[in-house]
Amino acid sequence: MENKNKEIMTVGGGCFWCTEAVFNEVDGVEKVISGYTGGKVPGVPTYREVCSGLTGHAEVVQVTFDSSIITYEDLLVIFMTTHDPTTLNQQGADRGTQYRSVIYYHNQIQREIAEKIFNKMAQYFDNPIVTELSPAEKFHPAEDYHQNYYANNKSQGYCSAVINPKLAKLRKMHSEKLK
Repeated sequence: MENKNKEIMTVGGGCFWCTEAVFNEVDGVEKVISGYTGGKVPGVPTYREVCSGLTGHAEVVQVTFDSSIITYEDLLVIFMTTHDPTTLNQQGADRGTQYRSVIYYHNQIQREIAEKIFNKMAQYFDNPIVTELSPAEKFHPAEDYHQNYYANNKSQGYCSAVINPKLAKLRKMHSEKLK
């Protein structure tokens, strides 16, 4: 029997390893796939091509969630508070359009919810929110070695230095929404 409460969210908040690690801890999230979207070149992009910044793709995650457990709005609040939505084409040391803050909406309701979240969250930031809001485009899963990257590489330097602090922030701010 198919779950009628299953929905998809696609967001990019810098390196997809970080965003994937965050959403993998959220209750109601069934699956998180790291990938690429938003590019304007034909074919299936590779990590190397996307990192060049020349394809126009963003590093994103596609999140499958059960909306009877966690709402799209709650997921967007988590997204907006676990990365910096006020820096254009940058998260920390990761720079380039592939690291842009972006929400790819899958329907008009998601778009309206995202706009509401932008307005609601703006007061909490010193600088304007620059998160892009665009219709969902073709999603390309990233190479296998990028999937569940944090879970498989916790002792790697990037995970310790960049992902662990994001997860600590998630756990502090949203403990009631975690698995």
